[in-house]
Amino acid sequence: MNEAWINRWDDRYRTEEFAYGEQPNNYLKEQLEQLNPGTILFPAEGEGRNAVFAAKLGWKVSAFDISAEGKNKAIQLAESNQVSIDYQVVELQHFDYQAEQFDAIALIYAHFPAEIKSAYHKTLDRYLRKGGVIIFEAFSKNHLDYLARNEKVGGPKELDMLFSIEEIKSDFANYEIIALEEKEIVLNEGVFHNGLGSVIRFVGRKK
Repeated sequence: MNEAWINRWDDRYRTEEFAYGEQPNNYLKEQLEQLNPGTILFPAEGEGRNAVFAAKLGWKVSAFDISAEGKNKAIQLAESNQVSIDYQVVELQHFDYQAEQFDAIALIYAHFPAEIKSAYHKTLDRYLRKGGVIIFEAFSKNHLDYLARNEKVGGPKELDMLFSIEEIKSDFANYEIIALEEKEIVLNEGVFHNGLGSVIRFVGRKK
């Protein structure tokens, strides 16, 4: 990952205020509350709001991000909620998780650079056990229209960093689709996700 990309996220997370708030993503919350706690991985976890929520439900939580500032905020949030999370500052290709280690992987607004995003999904698949669950929410390709009307809703401005239903089906072809839809939602997450947007939501079980 290039240094400019890392610096961008360090700058966003360096402030005292939590960029995307301290409360979990609504879709993640809804899905996790239906599952029995186990082991879960949060890629690109930023300031830890979702990881901390999972830990409070009794999950054994692992998380990673490229931003050391994000980790600092996540550990702070975990301590204030009296839970612990294993949080690494590392790029995906360098971490030391084990094959089929996790019962669930949560990809919440994990927008990777266009040239590597599908490869990231396929790499992450190795760490999910058979029968394990992917929970996914991120901006759709149609979100650019919403962003043009309201920059406060946030999200990438590059079309290739956004998602389509077809891409999800391709990246997670070895999954039973429990839910997959493109949906217009109202976001109210911290400073950077506010307003009407278009997202892809996906829950899949690994075959």
